[in-house]
Amino acid sequence: MRLESFDLNLLVALDALLTERNVSRAAERLLVGQPAMSATLRRLRMVFDDPLLVRDGRRLKATPLAESLREPVAEILAQVESVLNARTTFDPLVDRRTFTIIASDYVALVLLRPLMERLQVRAPNVQIHMRPVEGMDGLDQLSRNNVDLVIAPKELLARPLNAPSEPLFRDRFVCVVDGRRRDLADGVTAAEFSRMPYLVSNHGRQPSIVESRLDDLGVERNVEMVANSFVMAPFLLPGTNLVTVIQEKLALLLMGDGSKFTIFSPPVELDDIVELMVWNPKHTDDAGHEWLRGQLRELAEHI
Repeated sequence: MRLESFDLNLLVALDALLTERNVSRAAERLLVGQPAMSATLRRLRMVFDDPLLVRDGRRLKATPLAESLREPVAEILAQVESVLNARTTFDPLVDRRTFTIIASDYVALVLLRPLMERLQVRAPNVQIHMRPVEGMDGLDQLSRNNVDLVIAPKELLARPLNAPSEPLFRDRFVCVVDGRRRDLADGVTAAEFSRMPYLVSNHGRQPSIVESRLDDLGVERNVEMVANSFVMAPFLLPGTNLVTVIQEKLALLLMGDGSKFTIFSPPVELDDIVELMVWNPKHTDDAGHEWLRGQLRELAEHI
């Protein structure tokens, strides 16, 4: 097949399909309907004379040919994007850009929400697509140029960083209970903490950093409930005797007039959490990308 007769948009769809291994999720990623994505998959199968994705139980599995195309297609799209973004200036008031960021719901609330508020005024044509940390290797997505930034604690970045990064902000962990428990404002002993009904906050199915740290310190917990995110946990406290451990910035943000929660220091020393901003080195000198990193850097100084 000659290049001039090939629709290069098919490679964008192929990359999404090979990444998601799911037609519906690939469609959502490219902001198209599922029927359109199914039709595109049929076209790709005809072009490559290969099924590309085949049913394996409830999931789709890539064929050997599709697996061999995964990295080259990602590389081609990364190079095309670099060409399209190869300019020395970026005017946030005029230019259109879409940035994809992998971040937790905690980071979304304390940092990305203020970013969106700022973009309404400073960059009305800039869009942010947020993708969750759960269920994916953020560094792999970054290396394949599927996302622009990963914002995550250093401990969650499983392998050595082969990409530029910088610390965005620090936070400490605090204990939080229902606001009626003013008697706990001065804190509790480790023994008292271990007896209190405890609400676990995990990263989806994975133990959170704070739970791992409490385990390492040998702190026993009287677990009565499990939440799948730090942001969800505080909303489960009112009207109960539960205690949970979450980030201080999140607790203060959700505290409102000060009556919703009682906040106190943990009975043991817990290391601060440091959120890193990581990006693909190809974007280091991209004017738009550099502007976005600067906005996040400024906001992080004031949260």
